[in-house]
Amino acid sequence: MGQRVKGQEVELQIVSAAGREESLGDVVSATIEFQLDILTQGLLNETSDRRDDIFRGVRLEMEVQLERGDFTDLVNRIKDRAQRRAPASDQFDALMTLEMPNGDRPRISVENLFFGSIPIAVGGRDEYVTVRIEAESNEGRFI
Repeated sequence: MGQRVKGQEVELQIVSAAGREESLGDVVSATIEFQLDILTQGLLNETSDRRDDIFRGVRLEMEVQLERGDFTDLVNRIKDRAQRRAPASDQFDALMTLEMPNGDRPRISVENLFFGSIPIAVGGRDEYVTVRIEAESNEGRFI
């Protein structure tokens, strides 16, 4: 069986005008999804449907375990931008690097993230505090 990429060979960074967001702590899991839809239309006098596809954007989901208190600054900056208290140019980007066994290093760049809910979960006395981050973007690509 060939070698495949494992989670230990993946690096995920969130970057803003302030630089790399170090406050995210330990990333437990992450998903980058290129969102596409299939458009189907049936027409009279044709025996099968016509199909096309459309790109809807990119979705990022990640779960992190907190290890620094300055995570609150990141959440406040995200919230301030959403409430138009910060300039629209205050942009957040994501970069995922995959370390392939053959030495290749493809990267996925997701630019100008817009964030959804940011729940902070405390599961119990013996569990780590986790934060789930959901964000979407108009653009993402392999570089």
